[in-house]
Amino acid sequence: MNLDLLSHAGATTTWTERLGPGSLVLRGFAASEAETLYGEIGKIVAAAPFRQMLTPGGFRMSVAMSNCGTTGWVTDQSGYRYQPNDPESGQPWPPMPATFSRLAEAAAAAAGFSGFAPDACLINRYQPGAKMSLHQDKDERDQTQPIVSVSLGLPAVFQFGGLQRSVTATRVTLTHGDVVVWGGPDRLRYHGVLALKAGEHPIVGACRLNLTFRKAR
Repeated sequence: MNLDLLSHAGATTTWTERLGPGSLVLRGFAASEAETLYGEIGKIVAAAPFRQMLTPGGFRMSVAMSNCGTTGWVTDQSGYRYQPNDPESGQPWPPMPATFSRLAEAAAAAAGFSGFAPDACLINRYQPGAKMSLHQDKDERDQTQPIVSVSLGLPAVFQFGGLQRSVTATRVTLTHGDVVVWGGPDRLRYHGVLALKAGEHPIVGACRLNLTFRKAR
């Protein structure tokens, strides 16, 4: 793997792993801000609680989700989509905290994608046994912009595949504070998360939280 030194405002020097021409793991990039991020998540889910959504096929997802930003990703039997309001409350999604957007912009820039301005943040909660099958992020109108994914809490095994589902996925262990950025030629690569193993994290507890930033509109 290609290792490079990297730093950003408020963080200690860390290192990166290149997964492809347009994809990097930024190790520890969010670690110094993790407690602040966790506190903001608590405020968001107080207004828009975690829920396990239904897929269009009628299956209930094992991962619980919420959103913040001007639009949020949802799924139900009508399909996958972004919408400005929480379907459970009818209210707009909570606004994206400035700490979230600054971190996402800094991570994208560190990976070579300057000018990233996310309008959506999908918040995923993985409890032991929860997983995410291989999929592409392709519901966004502007696919020239990268995806920025922040890991908090328990470690998880991230799967990063190819542009076809049949391509064998690379497995990468992500730990608290790691950030993955993918875009450009890697923007539509299949990715997922293996079933989370039980454990206890001193800040987040018995789960993994994942912030996924997108430019959806």
